[in-house]
Formats: sequence, structure tokens, C-alpha cells
Amino acid sequence: MIKNMLTAKSFFDLSDFSHCRIFPKEGYVWEALKSLKDYMIAQDYPDLASLPIGKPLPKTMICFEGNFIDADKMEIEYGDATKGHLKVYKKGQQLAGASVIMAGAVLLGNQINLGTGVLIEPGAYINSPAIIGDQTEVRQGAYLRGNCLIGKKCVVGHVTEVKHSIFLDGAKAGHFAYLGDSILGNQVNLGAGTKMANLKFISGNIRIKTDNGQLDTGLRKMGAILGDHVQTGCNSVTNPGTLLGKKSFVLPNTTAPSGYHGANSIIR
Repeated sequence: MIKNMLTAKSFFDLSDFSHCRIFPKEGYVWEALKSLKDYMIAQDYPDLASLPIGKPLPKTMICFEGNFIDADKMEIEYGDATKGHLKVYKKGQQLAGASVIMAGAVLLGNQINLGTGVLIEPGAYINSPAIIGDQTEVRQGAYLRGNCLIGKKCVVGHVTEVKHSIFLDGAKAGHFAYLGDSILGNQVNLGAGTKMANLKFISGNIRIKTDNGQLDTGLRKMGAILGDHVQTGCNSVTNPGTLLGKKSFVLPNTTAPSGYHGANSIIR
């Protein structure tokens, strides 16, 4: 019974998620973190040879239909990318689905895949492998440390650090967040300063506390797994191995205890 409560389908609606196959159908939800690295390596990535890899971009670039184009002679409307309001025009004609990498952003490595309508702001640092879904914003000062699988219409916000983590569609970590070895469900919203700790003080694997005892995840590092529509308040913290069911809340300035918390929980 407890295993059924801890499968991916109990935390997420995967019907529209482009990378749903990373989640096991019957296994524990955290198994996706074990396979994330191999999954990322196996994906197809565009040729980035025309970009200065590992250096700040000297000019804003447009990514359109697999090509990277100098933006000097184009008009850009910097609207909300998550709502489809980022628009690029060439000689008055819209380049539908064009993505924008602003001057000052840094891309490191050759395994970075941008969807359509993506905005990468100045000062963002993206280490490969990284997949960034359609209409997602990676804001100024964001730090993607590798093995970051970001869905559609997501936000990786200002001075937010993400490492070895998955964002399902519409997940937003807008301001000063840290996510290590974590998964955010659809439409999750993290309040400013949310931190997801992923390593215990005492050595050993992360164990998940449940009403039926503890489960060994087999993972030395594991942050939090937040089901669809979970929200965290500003300056909240989740302990390593925290699982929050759908539509749960973590109130501001609160530390969520490790273990499984069912749907609609309120952590005070």
C-alpha cells in the first residue's frame, strides 16, 4: 500500500510531460533521480559550435529552427516567455517559436537543448547537460549546474541554483532558491529563498520516513519531491528526503521535516 502512495502517478499528472518516460510506472518516484544522468546523456542536442562555449555571449543571439543567429538586425519584444509573449521579428516578419539568449549568458558544454520561445537572461550560467522546455525563462544570475531537466513554461529565477533536478511543466523557482537532487511537479511555486537540502550531516543513504517505517532510497543525496500544485512560503527549507503530496503548503520561515507528507498537507 505504501509503495502505491510513493509512485510518480501519485505525485504528478504525467499525461502532458514530454519526458514522462524518465519516471518508472510502478517503482518509487525517486527512481527518476537515479536514471536522470543517463537519460540526459542519451538525448539529442543541437550543434553549439557557433556560440562561444564557456564565455559570456558578447551579443544577444536568436535560436530559430536549430540555427543561432545574431540578433543585431532583429526586433525583440521582451514579454513574459511563460505566457508566449516573447516575440522576435526579422524585417517585420515574426519568427514564430524563436528563443533568445541575451548577451552575458554563459553556456558550458555541448549538451544544451533549448525549446521554442525560451528566454535566457544576462548572467545566467548553464552547464551541460541541460534541457530547457518551451516558453521557459532562465533569469539573470540563475545557475544550472548540470543534469537539469526543465519542462515547459517554467521559471529558473534570479540567483536560483539548480543541480541534478527535474521541473515538470509550469514549475517556478523564481527567486534565490536552491534545488539539489529534487523534483518539482506541475505548477509548483517556490517562495523566495526556498532551500531544498540534499545531504545529511550523518553519512549514509537518505531514508524516507513513512507510517509503516523507513525506506532506504539508495541515494546518498536527495532533496525534495513536490507533487503537483505544491507551494512553499518565503525562506522555507526542506530537509533531505522530504516528499510532499499534491496541493500541499509549506508556510513561510518553516523547515519541512523529512519523510512522506500526504496530499493537502500544511507544514507549519
